[in-house]
Amino acid sequence: MIRILKIVLVAFVALQGLTYFVENILNWEAAKGAVGYVLSLADHNVYPNSFVPPITNPALVTMTLVIIVTGELLVGVLAGLGALRLLSVAGKSAEEFNNAKTLALLGCGMALVVWFGLFTVIGAGVFQMWQTPAGGMSMEGAMTYYLSSGIVLLFLNMPDR
Repeated sequence: MIRILKIVLVAFVALQGLTYFVENILNWEAAKGAVGYVLSLADHNVYPNSFVPPITNPALVTMTLVIIVTGELLVGVLAGLGALRLLSVAGKSAEEFNNAKTLALLGCGMALVVWFGLFTVIGAGVFQMWQTPAGGMSMEGAMTYYLSSGIVLLFLNMPDR
């Protein structure tokens, strides 16, 4: 049952990545607007000075969004393939199951790169998105996603016997 639970949780990480990828693609202009707003450093009243300049170049905003959605797609694909791989060896030996975890671990790790690295470290830390209501909501959502993915990563990485 523990193996099945691990597979289901990895599948949910995959679904999380794919859901946000699709939502951002379907709402491309709104997503680009949100990313552009964060990068522009607009409405920063608490800490009005920043060590990075505002980024308003449309090409750089688009490139940033492409990086984000590519990361979300990688979360979905890696974790999804990882869940399928784990499912294919669920009834086999512990060694085979442990050896099959690589893609699933990479998918969970990519979730940390996207929602911890990109949103929390770069978005919240460098671009101070916590100062605005829209940025604060994105930051809170990202924290939920990286914490849940991180817990799944830790649980999955526990050796099976």
